[in-house]
Amino acid sequence: MQKKLSPEHQGMVLMLICATLWSIGGIFIKLIPWNAFVIAGGRSLIASLVVIAFMLYTGMKLKITRRALLNGVLMASVFHLFVLANKLTTAANAIVLQFTAPIFLLVYSILFFRQKFRTADILAVTFTMGGIILFFFDQLAPGYLLGNFVAIGAGAMMGAMYLSIGSAAKESDKVCGTLLGHWITALFGLPFVFITDHPVHAVSIISILILGIFQLGIPYMLFVLSTRTCPPLACSLLGAVEPLLNPVWVFLFDGERPGTYALFGGGVVILTVTLWCVWNGIQANKVRAYHRQNEQASLPGHDI
Repeated sequence: MQKKLSPEHQGMVLMLICATLWSIGGIFIKLIPWNAFVIAGGRSLIASLVVIAFMLYTGMKLKITRRALLNGVLMASVFHLFVLANKLTTAANAIVLQFTAPIFLLVYSILFFRQKFRTADILAVTFTMGGIILFFFDQLAPGYLLGNFVAIGAGAMMGAMYLSIGSAAKESDKVCGTLLGHWITALFGLPFVFITDHPVHAVSIISILILGIFQLGIPYMLFVLSTRTCPPLACSLLGAVEPLLNPVWVFLFDGERPGTYALFGGGVVILTVTLWCVWNGIQANKVRAYHRQNEQASLPGHDI
């Protein structure tokens, strides 16, 4: 008789599936010869239908709160910037530079919440910035250079999104924020269909459907479900599957190769952020263990 997975392990499996589905974004964005804003808008319009189906299934009602609206605006910014970066630079550059989001999250926490810099934080920021600089030694063509900056902007906005969503107490703010993010993205992006060329053929239609349903719609719902039982550290580490697999799919199916400096810089960024997340998790566990020990020591009759 097979042993059932624990809730924590079930959450980890959901997060792994989520990150793997996220990773197919680069290749399908490359396959669609449309304007970046049209792709982002169309992808989100389709993904919004998945979110609505999820809300109907779970009985969740749409509540437009300030937090949900903020989450939606930040998410829409990430969606547009990521697709635009994929059009302007390599898929590897776009996804790895966006993966700097946790470092931006750290900077925001220091600037707005007066969190103190620790030695590990300084090292993480230093090595991450060093890895980012290497990207600009490789692709110096104007388009790639702009794309790299756009990808960093996506990482900055994603860091802000993590901060907003992570501090949201209600799951409805997360789900409704996601739905609003898709609607805002579609509202801003789809009008570009009237002023840009968008050749319609089987590949582009199939690709936009895959992006909307399997790369954006389903994964974000899996992410919400996984956060119920999967520890934040595990989510962060499993999320690293996305920047690792994304350029692999693009290389296998589109032949796009990242440059040598970009590969090395990407390795530095992914390794630094991952190790920093691990260290952060260990420190958080130590703090929780310390507080539990103090609570037990303060219980009546404990030292009798």
